[in-house]
Amino acid sequence: MIVHHIPVCPFSQRLEILLALKGKRDAVEFRVVDITRPREPEHLAKTGGSTALPVLETDDGVVLRESMVLLQFLEDSFPEPAIAEREPVRRAIENMFASMEGGFVSAGYRLVMNQDRGRREALHAKLDAQYAALDAFLVRYAPDRTFLFEDFGWAEAVYTSMFQRFWFLDYYEDYDIPNALARVRRYRDACVAHPAAQQVTREEIVKLYYDYAKNAGNGALVEGRARSSFVFEPHWSKRPWPPRDKYGVSATDAELGLS
Repeated sequence: MIVHHIPVCPFSQRLEILLALKGKRDAVEFRVVDITRPREPEHLAKTGGSTALPVLETDDGVVLRESMVLLQFLEDSFPEPAIAEREPVRRAIENMFASMEGGFVSAGYRLVMNQDRGRREALHAKLDAQYAALDAFLVRYAPDRTFLFEDFGWAEAVYTSMFQRFWFLDYYEDYDIPNALARVRRYRDACVAHPAAQQVTREEIVKLYYDYAKNAGNGALVEGRARSSFVFEPHWSKRPWPPRDKYGVSATDAELGLS
């Protein structure tokens, strides 16, 4: 199997986390796509013109997409050890929790991409509400556990990469989960520290996602810039930390270490 992806993509990282939990990371080839360049015709032919990533190409050439679909496909393809719950009620609870990720992800990305200071408070409140919903779910179904069930599993594979991407909210928006939401804070902290979820670092996320903080996602260029923060070279580790003030400052390629 082949997964076409960008290494820092949270939806691709979900797959890597699941494979790490199964001890099957080397069973799937991950091929890097440069999103700062137009997609190759061969790639577009495989995806039917879609540029969305990640996509998975099966052994017989069938192309699948959507990270939750791919997550289930890998769970089914490598059934042992099981990561998703197998007991029906527990699996239903797991699926209910995972179904809440869409609004959570959207609220976080809307906040980081926002360019209007006047909307910050309202957008912070909307993300607070998303965390409050996750907190209430965990309090109801897993009040005394660290994770949703006994071990880091399916639900954690779904959420952990997004908790890590939201490091950019701490950096660019000075945002963190409200202290009152202690259950989901404990959950978040345990998820991001788990050994199976160490594919990315905070520094990497903050530097590569600078353009998202300027409302330019998926390799698009910020006005006045010639290079995307998602370029492979110079490597992110050799670049300076970006300015934290995304509202008052728009860094140049040189200031970002891109030229």
